[in-house]
Amino acid sequence: MVVTVKSSCRESQYIFIHRLATCIEAYWQNYLNLSPYSIPEDLGYVEGSLEGEKLTIENYCYQSSQFRKLHLELAQVGNNLHILHCVMFPRTDYPLPIFGADIVATKGGIGAAIVDLSPVGNNRILSDTYCQALKNKPTIEFSQPRNLPEWGDIFSEFCLFVRPADVREEELFLTQIQYFLTLHCQIATSTHPVSSPVKKAEILAAQRYYCSQQQKNDKTRKVLENSLGKAWTERYINTMLFDIS
Repeated sequence: MVVTVKSSCRESQYIFIHRLATCIEAYWQNYLNLSPYSIPEDLGYVEGSLEGEKLTIENYCYQSSQFRKLHLELAQVGNNLHILHCVMFPRTDYPLPIFGADIVATKGGIGAAIVDLSPVGNNRILSDTYCQALKNKPTIEFSQPRNLPEWGDIFSEFCLFVRPADVREEELFLTQIQYFLTLHCQIATSTHPVSSPVKKAEILAAQRYYCSQQQKNDKTRKVLENSLGKAWTERYINTMLFDIS
């Protein structure tokens, strides 16, 4: 499947978010055999209003043999707030971590940038294959590291959460995301599915826990509730952002 997405708000997004969205789609297309993922028609593109500014949300979802859902969300509030959210949910018969990346930017630059491969085993530790590769990646020191939220026990020891101080650090962060993406896609395409019902149940339980913890992100919830109401927000979070059957 060739990805040919033309986003109505992408051209006006913060330039780093625009570049990253294009980069993520290119990696998916290059490494994975993509097919469409069905989402509710009213959740693909959403408009609202927040403090007098137009809110736009655009969702793009795909699937592959290894991943039940590859989700890229772009959101914008006027020209003041720009957001990229990405999660790669493995199928529950693939013992793979969950790739996640989020960028929050304003006119003043990126305020928060996070990328991780969240483990899904009972011990919440990445496999030796991932650990070895991530330990060997180039070490980059960012001037403004950020603390993980209280609910952030889902993240791995390799989670990178920073506020890039300038364009140079934005470029460095992009190289880190590319490393995570390349590693994850390469390992995923060489991984065989498991057949053990016990192992499948373990993976499913871990994904459910990941989603339940992510749903505790009050900042995301408040922005959506203030613009689109509590009922809609609850459905969106459980159906679009962090759904798990």
